[in-house]
Amino acid sequence: MLELPQLLRRKLFYQGRKFAYEINRYRLPNKVEAELECIRHPGGALVVPMTASGDLILLRQYRFTIQRRILEFPAGTIESGETALSTADREVQEESGYKAGTIKQIGDIYLAPGYSDEIVTIFLATELEKMETPPIQDEDEDIEVLTMTPIAVEQAIRSGDITDSKTISAFMMVRHLVMV
Repeated sequence: MLELPQLLRRKLFYQGRKFAYEINRYRLPNKVEAELECIRHPGGALVVPMTASGDLILLRQYRFTIQRRILEFPAGTIESGETALSTADREVQEESGYKAGTIKQIGDIYLAPGYSDEIVTIFLATELEKMETPPIQDEDEDIEVLTMTPIAVEQAIRSGDITDSKTISAFMMVRHLVMV
């Protein structure tokens, strides 16, 4: 069995609203000491919403970190007191304006395990019902709701129109369920 690194010192460098940034000192199995940086995140949930006709709901959302709009499935951070399922339910309503009759957990993905412990739980939402009065979106969100066929989503991934890694991963995880 491989020996694990030994944590020698944990230093919280920054605590934000959504995540923490740590610089930790470890003794590695080869006896070398190293300072390693890590983003600690409470996790998230992503929802692949599928309509009764088999279309998928996506968002064209402005992302400030990359200063452009990208296509992605509804997703968000697990807030205090929430589960991944309750986050998924909240996010599909807030971001797409649909209420899901059924939300099925598909699996988990790590977004960037080289520097973050964030895990995103993937869900498939069906039995969608358009809400007359959707919840108010977060004030920092700029979202356009789109409907695409699964084939169009796959083509958008292949052509580079969809570049969001969590959306690509989620689509691959549900592909066998939505490509009917």
